[in-house]
Amino acid sequence: MPNVILSDTSASISELKKNPMATVSAGAGFPVAILNRNQPAFYCVPAALYERILESLDDRELADLVKMRAKQPLIEVDLGSYL
Repeated sequence: MPNVILSDTSASISELKKNPMATVSAGAGFPVAILNRNQPAFYCVPAALYERILESLDDRELADLVKMRAKQPLIEVDLGSYL
């Protein structure tokens, strides 16, 4: 059964076991598809890229929250009595 490999670089699990850091480095900062019997098993993602992905997901979640709250009615607040 054919699978789409969503990476420009791939390596076998055996290659990953032999030299994990060389396998990660082969991706030059991008994900490396790890193959098991010529089928993608998982993607090896460098730490810096993983951090950027998580930041991007967090930014998207915050943007969605802002859009949702932008539709809510405004509430007037007087902070003068609290100061």
